[in-house]
Amino acid sequence: MKKDTHPAYRPVVFRDRGAGYAFLTRSTAQTEQTVEWEDGQTYPVVDVDVSSASHPFYTGKARNIDSTGAVEKFNRRYKRPES
Repeated sequence: MKKDTHPAYRPVVFRDRGAGYAFLTRSTAQTEQTVEWEDGQTYPVVDVDVSSASHPFYTGKARNIDSTGAVEKFNRRYKRPES
C-alpha cells in the first residue's frame, strides 16, 4: 500500500443516543468527538440516528404511521375522469 493514501483504521465507538446503545468497533470514520469507554480508554465517537437497537426490523416494533384514508385521498385527487 502507498503511504498516506488511506485513512487511519482505528477503534471507534458508534453511539445511538435514542436507544442508549453503543458499541466499539474498528472504522475509518472521522470525528472530533471522543468518549471514555468501559475499559477506561478514550476513543473517537460517532453518533448515529439508527442502530440495531432502535431499527424496527431488529426490534420487532413497527412504527405505525397514521395513514387512515391515504389511499382514498390519493384516488380522489388523481382519479381519471370517467369516459
